[in-house]
Amino acid sequence: MKLGIDVSTYFETIEAGAKYYIDGKEVDPIDQFIEQGVDAFRIRLWIDPYSEDGQPYGGGTVDLKEFYRLADFAMKKGFKILLDIHYSDFWCDPSKQMVPKSWRHLDYDGIVKKVYEYTVETLKDMKAHNIPLMGIQMGNEITNGMLWPHGKLNKIPGSEHRNNYEHLIPIIKSGIKGIREVYPESLIVLHLEKSGFRWIYEEWFGEIKKAGVDYDVIGLSYYPYWHGTFDMLYDNVEYLKKEYAKPIWIVETGYGFTMAPFIENGAHQQNLINEGFFSQEGVFKPYPLSKEGQRDFFHDLLESAEKHGIEYIMYWEPLWLPMPGLEWASKVGEEYVGETDKPTHNEWANQCLYDYEGNANPALFEYSLKK
Repeated sequence: MKLGIDVSTYFETIEAGAKYYIDGKEVDPIDQFIEQGVDAFRIRLWIDPYSEDGQPYGGGTVDLKEFYRLADFAMKKGFKILLDIHYSDFWCDPSKQMVPKSWRHLDYDGIVKKVYEYTVETLKDMKAHNIPLMGIQMGNEITNGMLWPHGKLNKIPGSEHRNNYEHLIPIIKSGIKGIREVYPESLIVLHLEKSGFRWIYEEWFGEIKKAGVDYDVIGLSYYPYWHGTFDMLYDNVEYLKKEYAKPIWIVETGYGFTMAPFIENGAHQQNLINEGFFSQEGVFKPYPLSKEGQRDFFHDLLESAEKHGIEYIMYWEPLWLPMPGLEWASKVGEEYVGETDKPTHNEWANQCLYDYEGNANPALFEYSLKK
């Protein structure tokens, strides 16, 4: 099994003044990961993460220029690179898959054509920059489709299952065609979440198989809060291995070390994962959200994943400390995704492998290749 990290906010966080410590001594957190056997660097890519008057959306604001800065850094450090193309101007996940601003005038056929053209143009530019890509994701957490409404999967009334695969699949095939033409040596990853819910994968990858979609790796997000227990995860993993015989990568995971807010006595101080969050029905908390609980989660995850043949585990944003000005989304970013009811601070900071002051959590040392 191999390990990776997604630190797409790395430069934004460092430039805000973040410092990292082990036993009181300042360390280079990237070199620390290298010492622990981490060899892959996942980088997301947005098309135009700025408002029409040029204000950044936040969350790293990873346009092509920022991607090159991160990729050059990763290459110099000796990492393999996994490119995560969102096909959007900002965050994509199961609740939102926004058509880029510059594509909004296109009809469905225009979207399918544009996905191919954008993929080819972007990857040719990367090729000209001599960027080696271990893998390329065709979308991010596309469990419910992508480029809504064109490729959105819709619930069938009275059923758990969804329809509209006949529109989603040509979009996916269009992007894959472009990837194969420009980066035939790269592995193509199809990435879903809800990794503990086997029926979703049976349906989704069943439709993909029926349509003859060409891909190499099944990518999962695994955040137990939303995605279930280890037993649920590995029931699905064993099914996928048997049915599709593809490598399985967990391209996103994480677990919290506290539910305490880092903003004291202020407005909107809560983190995304907090006590109120766990009062919801259908939310899982397999370990306490404490430093010890985070450590135990990663010890058990890595041990069990290796037994079940997971080939990669990638921690999502382990260094995204709560520095002043760092935001999951700026006000204009919130407006773009239609989530203006949320705070703009970094509400994911309690999932890091370093605490709010930059001190290493015990889980950092579990997230390693054991020798």
